Amino acid sequence: MIVANVRHRLTRDDAQLVLRLVTRHDGAERANAEATLRDDGIDPLLDDPRLLEGLVRTPDGARASLPLFCYVVVRHAMKAQGELDRALSDYVAALVMEFGFRQRAWRISDSDDEVYQTLAQLLEDAEHGDPRRTFLVRAHLGNFALWLAGCFPDHIEHRRWRRGGPDLDYFDTLGARGFRLAADHRLAAEHGMDTVFARASAHFPALRLALNAVSDALLFPHVNTPERLMRQVRDEGRWRLAS
Repeated sequence: MIVANVRHRLTRDDAQLVLRLVTRHDGAERANAEATLRDDGIDPLLDDPRLLEGLVRTPDGARASLPLFCYVVVRHAMKAQGELDRALSDYVAALVMEFGFRQRAWRISDSDDEVYQTLAQLLEDAEHGDPRRTFLVRAHLGNFALWLAGCFPDHIEHRRWRRGGPDLDYFDTLGARGFRLAADHRLAAEHGMDTVFARASAHFPALRLALNAVSDALLFPHVNTPERLMRQVRDEGRWRLAS
């Protein structure tokens, strides 16, 4: 099961890199940053805009561990959407890391043999099976929808326009439903995930938009298609109406 634990994976080396990227070798800034780290922990430094810029635009950024890079990129994208909950940023970063390896995105767990190709298959199984598997299926419905619609929106839009596939609203709706079903499951509270799942359900479109921004800027930065432009304009208009 994916949990919000990326910040707990950060090491002393990560903290030292954060200090270097934020302070840019300025002695006074270094002293201030070290005081912040000592008194308030690493979270305020992870939120510093200079850190994101340093990670993506300076040679030292290549030294970042995968947990540090994923968390900072996701965190700043979510903040841009008005999502300030650190636990939720942690969870989304963990999802990106977990689903980025092997075929994990298509299975509810590494040990499960069932391969899911569509959200409809997951929704059908969300009410059937033993309690543990039902819980994992519900969570995976939210996770899978967020992964696909968040990281590969251009693919979804292409299939929509060329083959009549489901649109991003479909993924938003089923993803939010999956997280809500997971939050309502008794095992969510036992694992301390009920609050994270409930918030992910309530704010699913914002999470998707945050990952769209990451995808557009870092995963597929050189794509210039009418579908992408229309998606960006449409989503920007919705964001303005929501805010």
